[in-house]
Amino acid sequence: MNWLIEKMAEGGETFAVIFKEKEYSYTSLYQQVKFYYEDVKKQFKPGDVVAILSDYCFESIALFFALHENHNIIVPITTKVKAEIDDRLKVSGCSYYIEINNSNSSWKATRITPTGDIHELIKKLEQENRSGLILFSSGSTGAPKAMIHDLDNLIDTYKDKKSKRLVFLIFLMFDHIGGLNTLLNCLSMNVTMVFPDTREPDHVAHLIEKYKVNILPASPTFLNLMLISEANLHYDLCSIRMITYGTEPMPDSLLLKLKDAFPRVKFLQTFGTSETGISATSSYSSTSTFLKIDDPNTEYKIVDGELWLKSKTQIMGYLNSSMEKFTTDGWFKTGDMVEQQEGGYIKIVGRNSEMINIGGEKVLPSEVESVLFQMPNVKDCTVYGEYNPVMGQMVVAKILYDEEIKPSKLKKLVMSFCADKLAKYKIPAKVLIMTEAEYTERFKKKRI
Repeated sequence: MNWLIEKMAEGGETFAVIFKEKEYSYTSLYQQVKFYYEDVKKQFKPGDVVAILSDYCFESIALFFALHENHNIIVPITTKVKAEIDDRLKVSGCSYYIEINNSNSSWKATRITPTGDIHELIKKLEQENRSGLILFSSGSTGAPKAMIHDLDNLIDTYKDKKSKRLVFLIFLMFDHIGGLNTLLNCLSMNVTMVFPDTREPDHVAHLIEKYKVNILPASPTFLNLMLISEANLHYDLCSIRMITYGTEPMPDSLLLKLKDAFPRVKFLQTFGTSETGISATSSYSSTSTFLKIDDPNTEYKIVDGELWLKSKTQIMGYLNSSMEKFTTDGWFKTGDMVEQQEGGYIKIVGRNSEMINIGGEKVLPSEVESVLFQMPNVKDCTVYGEYNPVMGQMVVAKILYDEEIKPSKLKKLVMSFCADKLAKYKIPAKVLIMTEAEYTERFKKKRI
């Protein structure tokens, strides 16, 4: 058994997984991995590409590590949309997909015939007897990209961590690099992991209260949903020591609201990409969106305002896309635009693909959103660009307002409030009213 599975054995009776209010010890997880491994090695040969159709649960975690031990290439798939599942199975060249019966901890593997030739990167892993991981991008700007990692290499970066007595809530999903980062980090430290079976604010807050969760990793969008729902007022969340946030820019004014709601909590901004893995970071302070990349496995540089990364955990390549985002000497162009500050701190201000061009003047949605969040009665907002025949684009703001209001009146309030805070071309030319918060299945802003 590899080092991480042996680390599970060291956890003993400490709770490893809490899911649907059922508690599983590290000993139970270790035994389940060993039990599944006996079946896995009979059904699959090393190098087979195997999909797990599941989000996090005790069984999916045990299967993941049984497949890793068998040197398989694993494809976690959480979507329930059949067309999306079929596409991921096809693109990744899966030989099997696994469905789990949570009621009796059993699983069933279905054989499928891959179409086309085996990809060279999959052949490489098979020849070197190494396990792999295939993740898909969100597909927000085109078809989802299939990225293949050397899973052995990824897991080894968590080696030699000391055990800690902490309780984490695992918020990000099984097929998300951030969610897997939290999982591997937790297992390497033998901490307790609480998994929500829904990601609604009230349910998450209930779990935090019941299991005295210490660390909550989440997205800015979800953290704002906690404030909108007032779940932080309805439940005792005093056990939280740290909230980490990432996956999208955090508006400065929203961070201040969150710090006001959780005054004793440390806020840490995380950063990473599916292509390069998650890098260790430190925040300038709990009220600052400036961060420093403090990771011996990651190098970075800024080129024309864009963050470029090179890491020891970056992907081997894409299965269905060119490597145009990578330079010939291995730098990954993240597409994230940054500001710099003394001391090596940087601030993620937005994606270059989301930049709004107003007659040649550039506008970042996060800058406008940060101002709008300061307005009384604004509970949520999303800013994006829309075609304009004269200026090329115009700034559009969708706003969730705390009371009934006519769009024309809200627009006047927005223009008045922003007048001395934003340049004229940055002020929303069009204001729409949201009836409820809008977000993607990964709890990120849904930009048009």
